[in-house]
Amino acid sequence: MSDTLLLETAPGAPPARQQPTHDASAAIRVMTWNIHGGVGVDGRFDLPRIIAAIVRHDPDVVALQEVDSRRCAPGDPPPFTFLKEAIGHHGVEAKSIITADGEYGQILVSKWPFVSAEIHDLTTKGREPRRAIEAEIRTDRGNLRVIASHFGLGFAERKSQAQRIVEIARSHPTTTVMLGDFNDWAWPSSLRAALRRELPARTRHASFPSRYPLLRLDRIYCWPRDALVHSFTDRGARICSDHLPVIADVMVN
Repeated sequence: MSDTLLLETAPGAPPARQQPTHDASAAIRVMTWNIHGGVGVDGRFDLPRIIAAIVRHDPDVVALQEVDSRRCAPGDPPPFTFLKEAIGHHGVEAKSIITADGEYGQILVSKWPFVSAEIHDLTTKGREPRRAIEAEIRTDRGNLRVIASHFGLGFAERKSQAQRIVEIARSHPTTTVMLGDFNDWAWPSSLRAALRRELPARTRHASFPSRYPLLRLDRIYCWPRDALVHSFTDRGARICSDHLPVIADVMVN
């Protein structure tokens, strides 16, 4: 796997190398990634491969979607615990499906302790259960508010979830990051407009499908506008999942 990090480029254009434009020591690095249950595009279930792709970016806060313990063999460590211990010290789990075979959902992991955390139910009747994790994190540069989510596949479902999550994000004085898989491929999109009204800074990287990314499903939104100073994807991780990770450096005001 190459160690070269690639910025999103227009289709057919040569890839651009990552060009940091800030003092990395003053920023907090956040990452969002739909890990597809730990199954790569080669059909292999490989959580250590996922972890290796994460830790090489040294993120401080990571939101992972489609964490799934139902693929584990007997005796394997639970993925929620395994991922948390490998990439951070503190974690909040939002398990949307719990069956006799295992658990499925998302997790927010931080190197720093959580001041508070709350799980919000974004489920639309008749659709797959969906959750959002809202947390305040006590970083060594000040408190950071994070909202992590995984939206549904239906347009009406996503519209309802966007309205709910905007209510959660609204009117808060702390630097706020909203990140996750928003499953939003429509253009123009009222969902995108609703989210950016409250969180005006956003990433714009195509992240799906990972081999030939065309759709901007995975995003990081920030408030205030100047909080987002740099972002990129890692195409070297394209074998690990059907989504690419999206990484951003954020200043806490």
